[in-house]
Amino acid sequence: MLYINNLSKNYGSFTAVNHLSLHIPEGDLFGFVGPNGAGKTTTIRIVCGLLKASEGSVHIGGTAAAVGSREMKRMIGYVPDFFGVYDNLKVKEYMDMYGSMYGMHSRDIAKLTDDLLELVNLSDKKEFYVDTLSRGMKQRLCVARALLHNPKLLILDEPNSGLDPRARVEMKELLKNLHSMGKTIIISSHILSELSEMCNSIGIMNRGQLVTAGRIEDIMRHIAGGSRIHIRIVSDMEPAIRILKEHAGVTVESVRENEVIINYSAPEVEICALIGRLIQNNVILTGFSKEEGSLESLFMQLTGGAQ
Repeated sequence: MLYINNLSKNYGSFTAVNHLSLHIPEGDLFGFVGPNGAGKTTTIRIVCGLLKASEGSVHIGGTAAAVGSREMKRMIGYVPDFFGVYDNLKVKEYMDMYGSMYGMHSRDIAKLTDDLLELVNLSDKKEFYVDTLSRGMKQRLCVARALLHNPKLLILDEPNSGLDPRARVEMKELLKNLHSMGKTIIISSHILSELSEMCNSIGIMNRGQLVTAGRIEDIMRHIAGGSRIHIRIVSDMEPAIRILKEHAGVTVESVRENEVIINYSAPEVEICALIGRLIQNNVILTGFSKEEGSLESLFMQLTGGAQ
């Protein structure tokens, strides 16, 4: 879907983005994280055509249109971290204004406005003035506006910034709903716990460079060297330990009363096969669980705790 190749942005002697290359597949919900000043927002603004890159290229859906061109902008729906002020516009007028910018017919705008306001749970606010809405409602309205022209890619820069807990939950559920509908989404955020609940892939930037990118579980497994698995056993421990030690890729970390903790660098399907092998060899299990790592600990490890 999105291909960023060798992207750089320089401000005099300062390099904000340093030769960044990134591929985000269609249908991904991608979390873009990094310390303040890492280059996330600069990258997003280049992709959206709001900044000119010093070097590199951006392609969306195989289209080689120039960054910032009308064709490229039609492929992107952008939700900035700051909504702006619209004192004298009602919600429906706000949607009309943006639809007209894309050359849409008034009947199509009206139909899509109804559908999108229902999607973001703002159907009852259609006749309200935009400036009277809460910040959370404004952010959801901005998502509806960004979807009006049916973009291939939805980009949100700190969408939960300044929102109260209820509004953050509503935004998270909205984005998960859009992802389930097949929309490709990029979210830049500092709220790592929420990204880990929503996103299926992430990219971590630090000092203008992409440190790592990919599926969250793959990155966690690669960085940690494997998954820590707790296996609870009520039968004789010796056969279980022997089987585990014989299995390629398994490291027995500790043996406790009725529990073995192992490290296993393998996909979940192979972990299940290992548990099945124990059961087939008459090892009686009362349960097993995988110790989940956190996106926060991964972030701190890869960025050296930078803020």
